Amino acid sequence: MTVIQPLTSHQRTRWPRSLVVLVIARAVNRLGSFAMAFMAVALVEVHGASLATAGAVVTAFGAATIPSRLLGGWMADTVGRRPTIVAGLVACAVAQFVIAASPGITGALIGATLLGLAYEIYEPASQALIAESVEVERRPQAYGLYGAAMAVAGVAAGAVAALVGGIDLRLLFVADALTCLCAAVLVLALVRDTTAGDVRRQRSGPSPWRDRRLLTMLALGTGFASAWILSTIALPLTVSARGHDAAATGWLLVVAALVTIAGQRLLRGAAARPFTLIRAGLVLMAVGFAVIAYAAPLPLLALGSAIVALGEVLLLGPPIALVAGLAATDGSRAGYLAAYGTCWGIAQTIGPMLATGLLSHGVPTVWLAAAGLCLGLTAVTAPVAAVCSPRRCPEPVEG
Repeated sequence: MTVIQPLTSHQRTRWPRSLVVLVIARAVNRLGSFAMAFMAVALVEVHGASLATAGAVVTAFGAATIPSRLLGGWMADTVGRRPTIVAGLVACAVAQFVIAASPGITGALIGATLLGLAYEIYEPASQALIAESVEVERRPQAYGLYGAAMAVAGVAAGAVAALVGGIDLRLLFVADALTCLCAAVLVLALVRDTTAGDVRRQRSGPSPWRDRRLLTMLALGTGFASAWILSTIALPLTVSARGHDAAATGWLLVVAALVTIAGQRLLRGAAARPFTLIRAGLVLMAVGFAVIAYAAPLPLLALGSAIVALGEVLLLGPPIALVAGLAATDGSRAGYLAAYGTCWGIAQTIGPMLATGLLSHGVPTVWLAAAGLCLGLTAVTAPVAAVCSPRRCPEPVEG
């Protein structure tokens, strides 16, 4: 069992030190993560690749993130949380340096694939460590805090990308590699992990792939992740199509980040009503997508973005907290979280192709499709809750 001492043992409202360090480390790493958004641009402008070739490289990266997360879950449940987090961050840094130093398309493809294989290794270990650092009822808030830090750092990352990218796009990958190494140092120095010996003894229980509760949550998560990917791809194109410059997208991201921070209060008591919040989050995202689909003035676009961000707050923390509670033992928790996390790899693989196909029918189409997907997911949350309700979580159900 991972044992983390709070910052002040007499005040349980404080977050444990290791959680704070993980949040800071994730934010530091996020500062350089905009490099992947410029992967296709770098391939075209630096290496002279065709758009089709650049798209294939980015797709290879997205597909590689799926086994990456599964590997991360296995490592976290085998060698421990902290060693896995550090190894994943260092591997990401090495792959980023390979991309930056690549003299041609082949080297960039190799680097992108290696990056994909390393990209998600640290995530299951981080999520498991968070679950084991706080009380069960505070897990949704802890995961929400983790997501809020990423949102805020993502805005700052845009400024870093604009500054460094204007000099040389390859420097973006160098910057990302350096932030990975800084995050690894923070975790290695300040996060306490006692799982290495205990986890091997506790690895028991059914495989997550035979647990119908996990598979049900995975289906729901894949739907939400796909809607989110569609929106991230469509947003800058929508802003441009409505006659605004690229800086407007940055301001919309700022609005979303501020709403994400303010919305964390909604996660208090979320452990007792996860599916109520999930349904509300899906409805909010659908409403926000519908607003953006037809909004032209920047204030209306900002309103739509704020509504979507509020929905995301309710859809990030509670589902992960639910999945963390499905595992029978601490030694299988990272495996459950890794299996659930493949929903993002699936969405990242199919999302770009789906988005480009929908965009060919007009900008509103992709937003309305995402809204429809969210409403469809809302309709199935009742049967999902019947299978995955926290009251049913203590007993694993094998398929």
